[in-house]
Amino acid sequence: MRENFQNIDGKKLEIVHEIKSAYDEGKLSLEEARKALKDRVQHLAPYEIAIIEQEMVEETEDECVKEDIQAMLEVFQDVLVTKEQSLPENHPISCYRRENAKMKELLLSVEDLVQYPVIKNQWLELYEELLKFKIHLSRKQNQLYPVLEKKGFTRPTTTMWTLDDFIRDEIAECYNLLLEDQEEEFIGKQAELVADVRDLMDKEENILYPTSLEMISDEEFRYMAEGDREIGFAYITVEPEKSPKQNISHTASQSTSPLSGLSSAPGFAEELAGLLGKYGFNKKEEKLNVTTGQLTLEQINLIYQHMPVDLSYVDENELVCFYTDTKHRVFPRSKNVIGRDVKNCHPKASVHIVEEIIKKFRSGEQDKAEFWINKPDLFIYIIYYAVRDENGKFRGVLEMMQDCTHIRSLQGSQTLLTWEQQEKGESKETSENEDKREGSEASEDVDNKESTGTLGNEGNRESTG
Repeated sequence: MRENFQNIDGKKLEIVHEIKSAYDEGKLSLEEARKALKDRVQHLAPYEIAIIEQEMVEETEDECVKEDIQAMLEVFQDVLVTKEQSLPENHPISCYRRENAKMKELLLSVEDLVQYPVIKNQWLELYEELLKFKIHLSRKQNQLYPVLEKKGFTRPTTTMWTLDDFIRDEIAECYNLLLEDQEEEFIGKQAELVADVRDLMDKEENILYPTSLEMISDEEFRYMAEGDREIGFAYITVEPEKSPKQNISHTASQSTSPLSGLSSAPGFAEELAGLLGKYGFNKKEEKLNVTTGQLTLEQINLIYQHMPVDLSYVDENELVCFYTDTKHRVFPRSKNVIGRDVKNCHPKASVHIVEEIIKKFRSGEQDKAEFWINKPDLFIYIIYYAVRDENGKFRGVLEMMQDCTHIRSLQGSQTLLTWEQQEKGESKETSENEDKREGSEASEDVDNKESTGTLGNEGNRESTG
């Protein structure tokens, strides 16, 4: 990870490592550790703290729990030096900061309302806004974390992901208490919720965002902005044509691993297509021999885009290689997932389930695994298949996911063509099911804390089995 930064003071980091280890092992009190850092180190940049956290976990591999996350910055608070960098309004990091600014206003509203007798409609209106923060969290998990992980920044993102999931579930749990008229318990949880969300935003603004600006290049941020718009934003509007501008002052290394370069380099697909076309290969109109026919690359992509199911493929090396960009995705996805270790697409609490599925598939003990989400007026079906070649060798995992709500509602038979009725039904179903998926996520997030999430779908790894 150090190779992504310039002018790293190795001796300084060794001193910090020594003091932090002594504190973690109980050899120094919090006050003693802070004093030692102040005397021997004086100041630390956010990315230096991130490096220490990354390197220490590689030695200890300790579990990251909420208590660890909340204590992460305590020992460093007297020496941490942060300076907010001026960025274009629609730079990905600016968008996160703008969303946080709105969330801070909402938290002030929570603190104000909690002083008065409960008026349910007021709280419902406020919580409908708070629930939108999950878009902020999903975009981080889909977009920002994968880029950082490809550069070796895995421990801090895992730590942040744990807190992201906790905050999302905490907001959803409070919302459900409100719906169930559990007023006393609901009000009793508001102070803790406010403190936890502020704690998350502090960690984002003091560590995550400054470190991201040091590690991620302008080109990577421009590419990231495209995926950000696909997922969407909470509370803010970002114009499609606006994207991060060049010459943003940071020291991000332009180099990435060979894998990250192939999976995320902007324009790579276009450059490859141009190179192949130069030598007469894979032209847009050229027919490719598939198992049962011939199709052009354009036709293959169009077929995938129009499928009524979402497909994802994880190869035998457990890397996410592909997903279908369908019009009606069950859960959000972005291009930054490509090339990512599938285990990094799930919280630690459910990684063992992902590992078990892959292990059973790899050994040949099992060939498929089924899961489904069954809520009132919503049914989502997920199935995983072991992919094997003609010799029976394991080549990966195929995931298929579909919103089957409409299919399950069908009764009797329909053998006559009825365009008007079909179009009305499809339009109504699409609108209703999108609303139901949004409305069900609050309870789904709480009900499925122990489930695996979808392979290769890091934005919703808490949602399904």
